[in-house]
Amino acid sequence: MELFLRFIQFMVKIFYFVIHALLKLALPRKKEQTIPPIRNKLLTLSLVELVQRMRLHQLKSKELVQAYIDRIREVNPHINAIIEERFEEALKDAERADDMLNKCPLDQTQSLFTRYPILGIPFTVKESCGLKGMAHVVGSLERVGQKAQYDCVPVENFRSAGGIPLLVSATPEYCFSIETNSFTNDRCLNPYDFRRTCGGSSGGEGALHGSGASIFGIGSDIAGSIRIPCLFNGVFGHKPTGGLISNLGHFPNSDDPKCLEYLQMGPITRFGRDLGMLLQVMIGRKADKLELLTPVDTKEIKVFYSFGFDGLNGLLHQPVDFDIQLSIMKAVKYFEKKGCSNERARIKHFRNSTEMGLTGIARLSNFPYLMRADNKPPQVKENIKELIKGTFGYSKYTKEALIFELMRSTNVFMPRDNMEKYEAEVKLLKQEIIDLLGWHGVLFFPTFHIPAIHHNSSVFPLWGIDYCLIFNILGLPCTHIPMGLDSNGLPIGFQVVAAPMRDKLCLQVAGELEQGFGGWVPPTKHDFK
Repeated sequence: MELFLRFIQFMVKIFYFVIHALLKLALPRKKEQTIPPIRNKLLTLSLVELVQRMRLHQLKSKELVQAYIDRIREVNPHINAIIEERFEEALKDAERADDMLNKCPLDQTQSLFTRYPILGIPFTVKESCGLKGMAHVVGSLERVGQKAQYDCVPVENFRSAGGIPLLVSATPEYCFSIETNSFTNDRCLNPYDFRRTCGGSSGGEGALHGSGASIFGIGSDIAGSIRIPCLFNGVFGHKPTGGLISNLGHFPNSDDPKCLEYLQMGPITRFGRDLGMLLQVMIGRKADKLELLTPVDTKEIKVFYSFGFDGLNGLLHQPVDFDIQLSIMKAVKYFEKKGCSNERARIKHFRNSTEMGLTGIARLSNFPYLMRADNKPPQVKENIKELIKGTFGYSKYTKEALIFELMRSTNVFMPRDNMEKYEAEVKLLKQEIIDLLGWHGVLFFPTFHIPAIHHNSSVFPLWGIDYCLIFNILGLPCTHIPMGLDSNGLPIGFQVVAAPMRDKLCLQVAGELEQGFGGWVPPTKHDFK
């Protein structure tokens, strides 16, 4: 354990305890919410239901695409989640999909949807996940005007399966924040409380889905960047097993093999039951390795659970919100009633989770830096000078991204020899968890320690990324599962973790808990069921 690093962590914990209390007093939760309710029932149907209607010629792609375009236009003034849209092109894509369906006899549509499983279905894309010809700025003033040169692999696979991209959504600068604020797109807001962040770095996707403005989307995750926005916006999101999906077309990226293990693109959706189909299409040819179509008897699943880190490591982390802990216990009891065994997990190699997680990110080679085009770390004094300027609003870089850059350029305040020691500990921790979970085990674990945080406060609870980051470093599959709202009307939930290549266990748990607890809760109730 690194004493200086942990001293900083402890002082930030104490300081944030005071700040968080003051914010709750100064900014009480508003009783009313102004985001428009959903008025079109099509927007409440899952991907599985929509595909069935399309297959039976009961729904036109153009009607569905138009419904989502209308919803996006309705909610975006409230959440500011869009970077660039392609609505006209999407409607033309929908017309082509309808033409294919019209020419296909009803008794042959099954084979058509075998070839194009999401034919005519619209989706959204995080801007960092390249969508050819669309903005690829990723919140950076220095990248303004840049366009994606080609589709990233998930976009390519969804398009090949008949899907229709609608837009690219907001990210923080270089994806280096758990808030989605940038100088190129300003602030993205949480649909459940506009004074709180939608999370990051897949914040635009999170806000759109929480608003009921997308069926599914593509996000990316290197330290919780899918799961934290999904928690803050009350939706489902899956970070696949490390190395499963190519990161070509993503910015930022690296040719370091460890980057492929840590950084993964994955699906975001309001409907847990859709995750299996989405991952099957997103992965493409490698999907057979996951055996997603082979069912698992729920009774065979063994549930392990934890409310966070134990011992001194747990004391140094900020405490996990009671409602989040309660959501974990509700899920444990739910599976217990279904015949599953459960056990409180005690994982001894978690004791240096902070050091292991931050070491993994800091040691990535050729991963872009904000202030250096050659991917080499900036001078520490240069970084600090820019951070001071940023604090007073005089830098062209966001302060959140500069803090992340400072941690990387200082080796996270650790001697390099110690970093090698923590890298060795990662292997021990991974083996311990694999041995614990086995082939049918899952771990229920907090995604973050609190629900959606207030704007411009992410510097203080930043250590909470440790709950997600450690599983990126381990390369384990994780799914965030929404479990309703707390007393302030904010979404709560937790993540479920499985052994490598056992993604389907996470997805099955998500589907089961959606059925048991309802999944996504709209920020403003609509009148129809």
